[in-house]
Amino acid sequence: MASVPSLAATVHQRLADALSAALPEAGAADPLLRRSDRADFQANGMLALAKKLKGNPRELAAKVVESLPAGELIADIEVSGPGFLNITVSDEAIVKTLAARAADARLGVPYAESPGTTVVDYAQPNVAKEMHVGHLRSAVIGDAVVRILEFAGEKVVRRHHIGDWGTQFGMLIQYLLEHPHELDHKAATGDQGAGDDKDLAASGEEAMSNLNRLYKAARALFDSDEEFKERSRRRVVDLQAGDEETIALWRKFVDESKIYFYSVFDKLDMDIRDPDVVGESGYNDMLAETCRLLEESGVAVRSEGALCVFFDDVKGPDGNPVPLIVQKSDGGFGYAATDLSAIRDRVQNLQADSLVYVVDARQSLHFKMVFETARRIGWLNEKTHAYQLAFGTVLGKNGKPFKTREGETVRLVDLLDEAIERATAVVREKSEGKIDLTEEEIAERGAQVGIGAVKYADLSTSAARDYKFDLDQMVSLNGDTSVYLQYAYARIQSILRLAGEGQNPVAHPELPLAPAERALGLHLDQFAEILREVAAGYEPHKLAAYLYQLASFYTTFYDKCLVLKAEGGPAQVENRLFLCDLTARTLHQGMDLLGIRTPERL
Repeated sequence: MASVPSLAATVHQRLADALSAALPEAGAADPLLRRSDRADFQANGMLALAKKLKGNPRELAAKVVESLPAGELIADIEVSGPGFLNITVSDEAIVKTLAARAADARLGVPYAESPGTTVVDYAQPNVAKEMHVGHLRSAVIGDAVVRILEFAGEKVVRRHHIGDWGTQFGMLIQYLLEHPHELDHKAATGDQGAGDDKDLAASGEEAMSNLNRLYKAARALFDSDEEFKERSRRRVVDLQAGDEETIALWRKFVDESKIYFYSVFDKLDMDIRDPDVVGESGYNDMLAETCRLLEESGVAVRSEGALCVFFDDVKGPDGNPVPLIVQKSDGGFGYAATDLSAIRDRVQNLQADSLVYVVDARQSLHFKMVFETARRIGWLNEKTHAYQLAFGTVLGKNGKPFKTREGETVRLVDLLDEAIERATAVVREKSEGKIDLTEEEIAERGAQVGIGAVKYADLSTSAARDYKFDLDQMVSLNGDTSVYLQYAYARIQSILRLAGEGQNPVAHPELPLAPAERALGLHLDQFAEILREVAAGYEPHKLAAYLYQLASFYTTFYDKCLVLKAEGGPAQVENRLFLCDLTARTLHQGMDLLGIRTPERL
């Protein structure tokens, strides 16, 4: 089905046509339409137009009003103040537009006019290390951006740039060679059934336990034994050279870590696919050529033996230039070489038009230099751009970086488990005496509500801002929380179930709308416009704000307007059920794009 133009778009076009008819000398003037609290919409374009034509704005506005054709769209239009047009659309137009949206599986949301290919780099844990609260934002924001772009029709390539290379692996591999029975073979080789969620979770905990024990033992020996330290350094050289035995053991660490990663992502209700995990090691074969191309082009130069890129606007505290080091003086490659090789791969091999990096704001300078280097050599240009979707820090209730009482970084698994536990208690309390849920259903909904609460708290905040992690607030039924939205959705499903087969959601454009119905309907009509804005700016927090407002408008509607016992008879019951149903579908679609479940019963 073709996309459904919003009421705002339709009114805008009618005004633009009237402007051209009444004032042909104005050319293609913009009526500057926006939502208003004085009417449904307000057009302010007459003021700028009057200056251009040296006329009276009120008189020009009156001419435009006279040129508007009579019809069902506009119920009232008045000239206000110095030439504003206050426009009220008809109830009939609202319901007809919503009916067209409801008839479409995509709710009238169009696909992007010229979709391209976007690589989204997100959820980047490190091999042999536990995921902590700092990994949460990249995963949650990135997953939402991927979902939103795919819904818009963009071809999205997921990339999880895991930390799976570097000097620590020489230490770990050497330790494992000297203590061959330390790593559990079953976990390392991934023999357990990955399709079973319980097995996956259990094996994930086991994997992390193995890795933690190994890392601590290897680090203790590395720090205390100079001979072991030297053997570990030689092992790094073997790893980089592709020594068969060393690579085989390195793969065991990666496989063990993936079991753990996937168990955490599964708890986060995120789909992580193995082909999308391309770590630092995935670009090893490109590093030397990347350096050669940069040096031969003159973009990078040798400085004290290192291959560097310099920038006029990047200086250290002493006022001297701070370079991007692509290759160290000892021949080793830095993060910049890997990141630049990844850009080459994503642009040249994956044919990407856009590269989106969901990365901590504290790495902004690094990515600024990497992107500028790629532009200088031509890997990025006017047609292909890179963007860092930089995110702020997760803070505790005290406004400081989120830590345990002992001052350690909070484990992500512990945080998610606590959220599920709190949410399960809320679900159990609220369902008692109201709906009959089994313990299994309570646990399932508790997980959906708890994980949804964590995700929504993150996504409802602009990515660039820090936010406080407050579980008590996150699982609250009041305020801007996912629980509030989920309960609004569940409430609608309850009404639709009560209606049964005898009363169906049917639009009745001939019926007048109460103020609460109008407000809800006008907000429902903005869904497509909001999604276009969210996709263009990679701003899921704007979708979260829209959905919260939608739930709030629905709550007012529910309080003010009887549905199943509507005073206007069967037609009004059907019309209000129609508004309920479209609200539920919009909430469900919007929440799904944020990666949040909407349980049918709570």
